[in-house]
Amino acid sequence: MMGQLLSADFIPELLAGMVVNFEIAAIALAVGLALGALLALARLGGGVLGAVATSLIGLMRAAPTFVVMFFLLNIIPRDATLFGIGVAPSGIMIVALSLVPYSASYVADNGAEALRQLRAGSPLGALQFLPNVTRAFFVLVMSSSAGAAIGVTEGIAVILREAVLLPSLGGKLVVFAIGILFFGITLQAGFALMRLLQRHLGRLATRDSSGP
Repeated sequence: MMGQLLSADFIPELLAGMVVNFEIAAIALAVGLALGALLALARLGGGVLGAVATSLIGLMRAAPTFVVMFFLLNIIPRDATLFGIGVAPSGIMIVALSLVPYSASYVADNGAEALRQLRAGSPLGALQFLPNVTRAFFVLVMSSSAGAAIGVTEGIAVILREAVLLPSLGGKLVVFAIGILFFGITLQAGFALMRLLQRHLGRLATRDSSGP
């Protein structure tokens, strides 16, 4: 019954699409960590630079992903070159860059709080940065589905494309259920691993703080 409902290449294409989701999220988080760390340090430093950083974080926090994505898509020429080398970003990179404002602002907010906890002598409080960033990563994974709007073949796009091909509501529901299962298992496994890491680091921090 399942074979009659779904195309033979649906599951392989879904897995490949999910890899694209995670690739986009990883790029956005990597850039966000670098930019967010600088903004967090500037914010904690105070003064004019701190005020500028705070304003910038607020602007990035409010930036709609779709607006940023289509802005980047239209402002960067498809044939852009630098010293004769093509530098026009791919669709995947466009989507990743459009998620950087959210990523950087989230890292800046939580990074600043983690630094405050460290300065207050609370390494356990600072370790909350890890699960918070993990949550941000998985938000970025799901937000990367915006790439479907510009032709990026990621997991959600594969699910929607397969659902359109099926004539019955039951078939469409099966496709959506498979998508929820695949994404759900992956995300929950990631959260479980991060909780284990957080507990391990927490035990190390407690042992060090109680040592001679």
